[in-house]
Amino acid sequence: MIIWVNEQIDPSGILYSCIACCDETQAKDCHESFEQNLTADQKLQGWVATLRTVNSWDEVPVNALKLN
Repeated sequence: MIIWVNEQIDPSGILYSCIACCDETQAKDCHESFEQNLTADQKLQGWVATLRTVNSWDEVPVNALKLN
């Protein structure tokens, strides 16, 4: 099983928001939204939106919104 994890991370490395799901299309749409929601100032400050995959729900951050 592949689980797609979308994260917004602040300049200090703290996870600001996270959504995880098993649907690749939904995950890519979510990542695009995360990217678009970051302002130019946030990006200059070091905010990032990441999309990564994991193989187990145990590898997903506990505070993530988990979608099936």
